Amino acid sequence: MEHHESLPFLREALLFLGLAGILIPLLQRFRINQVLGFLTVGLLVGPHGVALWVDEFPWLANFTFPREEGVQALAELGVIFLMFLIGLELSAQRMWAMRRWVFAGGLTQVLVSALLIGALAAYFGNDAKVAVVLGLVLSLSSTAVVIQLLSQQRALASPMGQATFGVLMLQDLAVVPVLILVDLLARPSTEGMGMVVGLTLLKSVATVAIIFVVGRRVVGPLFRGFARQHQPEVFMALILLVTLGIAAVTAKVGLSMAMGAFLAGLLLSETEYRHEVEVTVEPFKGLLMGLFFMTVGMGIDVRLLGTNGFWLISSVIGLMAIKAAVAMTVFRIGRLSWGRSLEGGLLLSQGGEFAFIVVGVAATTGLIDGDIAQFMLLVVSLSLMATPPLARLGRLLGERLDKAVGPHAQLEQGELVDADLRGHVVIAGFGRVGQLLAGVLENQGVPYVAIEHDAHVAYRLRAEGRPVFYGNAAKPELLRKLHTSQAALLLVTMDQPGAAMHTVRAARADYPQLPIFARSRDEQHARELRQVGATAVVPETLEAGLQLSSFALHTLGLPESDIISALEAERDRRVHAH
Repeated sequence: MEHHESLPFLREALLFLGLAGILIPLLQRFRINQVLGFLTVGLLVGPHGVALWVDEFPWLANFTFPREEGVQALAELGVIFLMFLIGLELSAQRMWAMRRWVFAGGLTQVLVSALLIGALAAYFGNDAKVAVVLGLVLSLSSTAVVIQLLSQQRALASPMGQATFGVLMLQDLAVVPVLILVDLLARPSTEGMGMVVGLTLLKSVATVAIIFVVGRRVVGPLFRGFARQHQPEVFMALILLVTLGIAAVTAKVGLSMAMGAFLAGLLLSETEYRHEVEVTVEPFKGLLMGLFFMTVGMGIDVRLLGTNGFWLISSVIGLMAIKAAVAMTVFRIGRLSWGRSLEGGLLLSQGGEFAFIVVGVAATTGLIDGDIAQFMLLVVSLSLMATPPLARLGRLLGERLDKAVGPHAQLEQGELVDADLRGHVVIAGFGRVGQLLAGVLENQGVPYVAIEHDAHVAYRLRAEGRPVFYGNAAKPELLRKLHTSQAALLLVTMDQPGAAMHTVRAARADYPQLPIFARSRDEQHARELRQVGATAVVPETLEAGLQLSSFALHTLGLPESDIISALEAERDRRVHAH
């Protein structure tokens, strides 16, 4: 046997790694969306791109993927790990905290969009099975693209960001039943379909239930038993074992490996090792996402743009218009402002990465004709490429729309925050200190709402997508509208001593158990804030002096324990003394 045959796709793997190694840093440097970058490169180097000229220019074979089988091998691996990463992002606790947007908003968006898109597909001559599949799969949006755009805009923790994320969570969950439905509809005979559907659903539910019951009893102890050794290679091996093992089980019972990988991610998301898994997988996350989207790009025949250009552009516009209108309506019913509803609708208007998975499976099983599948994949790809500029347009139009409505309209109408918002942080005062705290919370994905007494500052920041509202934080009705009773804590950051005192006193009177942390101008102000109910106070001048004292004592060589004791004694003497 020749040496190269032992690794049949070695050239493809090396080429992909080379492209990824060059592409990822370039995309990050120029702040280009990675999904779009990998899709575009896949289009260029795939079997339907530059590789079409390999016969005329044989040297191109060294820089392209002319073989379909090589692309398919990489694509299967990319799909498995993409589904694992999506599953890892979900958790029962997270979904329950956002249940209103996940189960009400998300379900409404998917079902209404699927009905409208499916009806349109049937109108253009597709049979009922194809219309159902296309309606469902095109109702889903791109989690990877939308989350990246929200993160870049620092809007993930805003009410619009949280609502969008909740809808995306439901869409991610919807992939599993859609995959099962595709498998059912792809069966050649309709005789006894009721029995087949029942048995398949029973098998699917039983398999998922067994995986979860057995997995919870096995995965946790398995990780606990081996993770004690603190060996990264062992931990990585366990992650691969669980992911590929469960994927193999679902494939064995006739379900997809992608579903198994998704279930593996869900299982690990419920363990105490979730964050360690995320840290371990993080270095590979961009590579695995790139692998999936590059192989997606390779499977798309760009020549369809020349032969069906009008219908492609019309389909992209129609798809994005329908989904934007539905999502905007859902957000507006959920009491987001008109501007933020419009922005969120445009963010969710594209087709999603799951379309490549589901349409690929449907085409492989013969449920969807190959030409229709290629057409739909190109529609989704073009909608993904249109999303970043459309998101910027949505933000601009949203700002203008909210400005037209007026900066105080939401306050007057009581449309401040999601009724189910809980565990959030309320920030009273959104100057330099408040914005610094908000930046830390946003980076950690912690939801917050802020109150700012300067109307112009509040409006400007709100127009940027920040959850900032104009008003007096000492007013009980404003604190009530921000669901302070369900908040994790209140941060009082305003620099006016009187305003801070009134806010702490009002909040403590209505919320006796709420942790309240305040900023004070000096020690005297700190003592007064504690007297009216602040849980803890940070005096600006005192903390700056203590920090400098700490540096000085460290430099002089005093033990760490003595330094801590000295600083605590001084802090206690100055702040807590009456």
